Amino acid sequence: MIDHISVGVSDLERSAKFYEATLAALGLMRLVTRPGTVGFGKAYPEFWINLREGMPRVAPESGVHICLRAKSTGEVDAFHAAALASGGASDGAPGLRPHDRVRYYAAFVMDPDGNRIEAVTFPAE
Repeated sequence: MIDHISVGVSDLERSAKFYEATLAALGLMRLVTRPGTVGFGKAYPEFWINLREGMPRVAPESGVHICLRAKSTGEVDAFHAAALASGGASDGAPGLRPHDRVRYYAAFVMDPDGNRIEAVTFPAE
């Protein structure tokens, strides 16, 4: 349904370093670098960061977040740890989140600009 997504960032180099480390935990790598934009993915760019000079920090109450699929709880844990080690902030530690219809394991982080990114997997047990 969705081909690719992009987020605005105020400092392209800082954010590229953050996303290189964080997305590597999910098997994504930097595939494209162009003036003002960097694309990450496995086979083609699925996640883009775009320079928006002078962009204010994303307001926490914006409610927007992007969720990326992980293959395992270990990938979710690695995603969260890499984000924190690369200048991000936790917005929800890795853990099981049981709900009415589905049980999932996820972690939430905020990038250096306040963009909320989640990694999720659905463990069998």
